[in-house]
Amino acid sequence: MHVLVCDPISPRGIAFFQARPEFKVTVLPKRLSEAELLPLVADVDAMVVRSETKVTAKILEAAKQLKVVGRAGVGVDNVDVAAATQRGVVVMNTPGGNTITTAELTFFMLGALARKIPAAHGTMCGGKWDRKAFQGTEICGKTLGILGAGRIGTEVGKRALAFGMRVVAYDPFLTDARAKQLGFELAIDPDAVYREADFITVHMPVTNETRGMINAESIARMKPGVRLINCARGEIVNEPDLVAALESGKVGGAALDVFCVEPLAADHKFRTLPNVVLTPHLGASSEEAQEKCGLEVAEIITAFLLTGEVRNAVNLPGVDAKTYELVKPYLLLGEKLGKLLGQLTPQPYDRLHITFGGRAQELPQTDPVTRAILRGFLSFSAVKDINNINVRSAAASLGLSVEEKKSDEPVTFNEWLHVQIYQGDEKVASAGGTFFGSPNNPRIVRLFSQPVEIPVSGHVLLVKNADRPGIVGFLGTVLGKHGVNIANMSLARENVGGEALTVLEVDTVPPQAALDELTKDAAIKSARVVTL
Repeated sequence: MHVLVCDPISPRGIAFFQARPEFKVTVLPKRLSEAELLPLVADVDAMVVRSETKVTAKILEAAKQLKVVGRAGVGVDNVDVAAATQRGVVVMNTPGGNTITTAELTFFMLGALARKIPAAHGTMCGGKWDRKAFQGTEICGKTLGILGAGRIGTEVGKRALAFGMRVVAYDPFLTDARAKQLGFELAIDPDAVYREADFITVHMPVTNETRGMINAESIARMKPGVRLINCARGEIVNEPDLVAALESGKVGGAALDVFCVEPLAADHKFRTLPNVVLTPHLGASSEEAQEKCGLEVAEIITAFLLTGEVRNAVNLPGVDAKTYELVKPYLLLGEKLGKLLGQLTPQPYDRLHITFGGRAQELPQTDPVTRAILRGFLSFSAVKDINNINVRSAAASLGLSVEEKKSDEPVTFNEWLHVQIYQGDEKVASAGGTFFGSPNNPRIVRLFSQPVEIPVSGHVLLVKNADRPGIVGFLGTVLGKHGVNIANMSLARENVGGEALTVLEVDTVPPQAALDELTKDAAIKSARVVTL
């Protein structure tokens, strides 16, 4: 498998890849543009990037074999995650590698801003001794407002508490109990931070909601003389609005490590303001962070390619190696159940219900199995390019809701996976499966609530017929006449003389003439071929 390292990562990370005989590793000597990358990615299985290389929709389209993009760092805004999801490419990052480094930089920036250290240093280097010009402010007793209390924001808050600051944090995922555990006060919205904070630090990703959230309107709701720190993403700040607030004194100072356009233009207004501290995107730039991120991205990509383990994915729930081994047998069974029902279920339908019974209810994670069922089921729908990563959103786009249930009700089989399709309250179709002897031998054993035995590969002819003597011979005669060999057969009926279901595993797809001849007989209600 071909691993393309697009941006510089630690030598230990590269060595980790190179130590695997399964990998061919290419390390690019410099950052390449989209046009330069396009001819290089056709046979690539994995791409490793930092913040420099842009993995665009065009790159993803050209990389036909690409399975995973690994970002050595937290943000993935240089990766078109939507396009990757549509193409079935997993996008992973390394959120733990630079947490401490970025948190430390943020706190050092806060201190430098409070005590005007960079400006004082500059005058000292110029031969001056001007103590009065650089009177600062203590941070002890001041309020730090945190916008985004994830890994980094939390670490910044811990350091602020150690320096005697009061911490007010806003994060849509932060609970009151967790905030109290950390010693933070929970803000119900960003406005609560704006009203209370003497210092505000930003630790949010760039989204439609956060882009430009620090602007003239939000600054107007802040305390006079508030100081801002941004070591997250430049796009969160409306730079012209911040410049105006710095010039007017509404904002007493700003410490910025990130900018809307990087590198920062030589003539940018920020460079001329005395109350601004600037650094060139140093958040992850420490020896320890680079070592951690480089090694971690190599480890998570290797685990994914070789074992299917998913860690730190931004577009797919994580599955560790142990869990993957447990669910792996169910993936094939689930996909085949989905494929069978996808070919037999008439539209419309609006609900898919999955029951995990027997030992299947003990699976630590069911999402991968559900995705496999959906992928098989929707492979016969109007939606194209279905894959494990986009399959849930594809189902939602069709108005298909998905329900999962773990049932401890007694079942005939040790493992039991049952899928039912509904339109409203009416069950349209159903199928169930298990394993015969070992997890390597999956079988479909229920169809429309009737017992059957269907292998999970090849062609299957499903016949609904009246239960009468001679029907099996009739089926064999017609199929033999048309050159179709029967490999296996199972029969099921509700009651003697009633309706029966005949399942024939056949070596080739019966021609339409054979199906027409079968259905001309009054005893044959229907005859359908499914391919698994």
